[in-house]
Amino acid sequence: MIEIQNIKFNNETRPESGFELIDLEELFRRDIEQDITLSHKVEFYQILFITEGSSKHSIDFTDYPYTKSTLFTIRKDQIHKFYKNPDTKGFLLLFTEDFLASLLSQKEVVRSHELFNQFLTSPKLTINDEDFDGIYSVVKYIELEYTKNYDEFSGGIIRNALHILVYKLFRIKLKQGTQFSQHKYVGDFIQFQQLIEKRCFETKKTLDYAQLMGCTPKTLNNVCQTIVGKSAKTIIDEILVTQIKRLLINTSLSITEIAYTSGFDEPTNMYKYFKKHTKVTPEAFRQRHI
Repeated sequence: MIEIQNIKFNNETRPESGFELIDLEELFRRDIEQDITLSHKVEFYQILFITEGSSKHSIDFTDYPYTKSTLFTIRKDQIHKFYKNPDTKGFLLLFTEDFLASLLSQKEVVRSHELFNQFLTSPKLTINDEDFDGIYSVVKYIELEYTKNYDEFSGGIIRNALHILVYKLFRIKLKQGTQFSQHKYVGDFIQFQQLIEKRCFETKKTLDYAQLMGCTPKTLNNVCQTIVGKSAKTIIDEILVTQIKRLLINTSLSITEIAYTSGFDEPTNMYKYFKKHTKVTPEAFRQRHI
């Protein structure tokens, strides 16, 4: 096993742009340093749009099957991997946090974080024929501007087209029943989520996160129940389990070492905790995904 790949944004052709569009057929042909068929963490946002073919794509250790008209929204710092299929066609749109901030107002940035947040909406979106045509036309317009017409005006044109694309995705998800919260607690929930992702090996206590956020555990539970219908402790557990999975799959650490690394006093406690939340042992999970 190898350490998990951490892939930074690196547009060699236009390093200052903060954006890149890649044809999937080209991506699968590229001789790149990172093996995208292995689990890797990305430091940027991605929209993966499938226009032909069928296979699956892995996001945070869950395999999502896809066919034509499937779209994935992949958040910064998520773990994902490609399953190569020569029949798959489509586009991968990559953009940085700064590019997103320059694209949208602060309120819109928070809403866009909802679009890419696995706790708030599924990363997979299946699009009907009418909506497919609309999404495809916007993506092809971005591709034309990015590959053929690129000049001093292209950055602004691409930003505006991507702005339209994001809102089209919101509309489609709403039509399909996704309920995006307009509640003031959305920002607090995202802050809580980010704190857990950084500190879950240090503490698993709701009280500690409440103190970091300057509120009470009751308020923090209210935030989580209002936004995702789960307790704060449940969110902590789900993120911690995902982090343990990353260690199991992408490092050569022993189960005992992983237990201590992830903040457990005894390996047996981590063993029981992991099995309780995943229904499998750490060894079985590791073997299944090697």
